[in-house]
Amino acid sequence: MRHVTLSDIYQLPFARKYLKRAGLAHAITVARHAYYFAIEYSVNPDLATKAALLHDIGHYTWYRNGKWDYNLYKQNDIHAIKGAERAHKMLIRLGEDPVGAKEIAVAILFHTDSYFLGTVNRNALQEVVAMADEADEEPGGNHHYKVISDQEAASALSDLDQLVEQSMTTQEEWQKSV
Repeated sequence: MRHVTLSDIYQLPFARKYLKRAGLAHAITVARHAYYFAIEYSVNPDLATKAALLHDIGHYTWYRNGKWDYNLYKQNDIHAIKGAERAHKMLIRLGEDPVGAKEIAVAILFHTDSYFLGTVNRNALQEVVAMADEADEEPGGNHHYKVISDQEAASALSDLDQLVEQSMTTQEEWQKSV
């Protein structure tokens, strides 16, 4: 059973603020990729799409002399740490299952290894979110600058919610028959 939908998340002004700051079109595209990867790798699509939608909400813009400085950002980036905390707090307030909220937050934390000195051993959910993010990546961070209207975003998230709901129902029916 789903406690919180992608559309529920998008309705929050707080969520829209950080989704737009990090690139709303990118976040939705990554959530869509995560859905299909989740189905392919037998990962919970509800958790995967939420983590993917929220994966970059910890972004902070790094400027030097009034201009975005991608290299400065890459040197000082901790967006996954900030994003994991923001997402967890938001999901708990919306009524997400605490176990699910934690799994989503940890998937956000490990969606990138940009701030780790070593390697990251990801579980299946974390790997799905990382692959989904990489699938939409563009040189110089340009994937964060794609444009989508609020209406298009709401419609895309509603469509994705329907896909997730259908797949969750199918999974529940399959589990009952085993």
